[in-house]
Amino acid sequence: MSFLEIITYPNPILRKIAEPVTDVTDEIKKLSENMVERMNLAHGAGLAANQVGVSLRLIVLDLQLKKDNKPLIVINPLIVDKDSEEVSEEEGCLSVPKYYDYIKRSKKVLVKGITIDGKAFEMECEGHLARAFQHEIDHLNGIVFIDYLSPVKKHIFKKHYLKNEK
Repeated sequence: MSFLEIITYPNPILRKIAEPVTDVTDEIKKLSENMVERMNLAHGAGLAANQVGVSLRLIVLDLQLKKDNKPLIVINPLIVDKDSEEVSEEEGCLSVPKYYDYIKRSKKVLVKGITIDGKAFEMECEGHLARAFQHEIDHLNGIVFIDYLSPVKKHIFKKHYLKNEK
């Protein structure tokens, strides 16, 4: 494994919209393998490529979220449909260490993309897997989960979190 560093807030790459992957190359496959290893070492539920400094539309999701226990690796993931019903649950992020808050997200989503084998991917999911997809795809769009906080909570977060990170 080549060690991948997890980029933390407020690094500007977390705000950059990731570029589409145009071809599933050996480099992309290796990056995805390294991302899975890094995510597992950090005990995360998911990881987007820009969280390791690579501005490409690639995500990996924790194997424990699926019944077959294999990691999900999705290239150019896109939420094509989502349930109007939202659920508020606690979330954290590897790029915002030691901070957790309750975030509203759609209960169910339909995700499309490409597998690491270059095949079409489509999955309807709910619960924690739906939340993880939404969280990681947000990363690819330059959105960090703290963006969903109320203005008051966001102010408190910035005041205390950034002070503690210095």
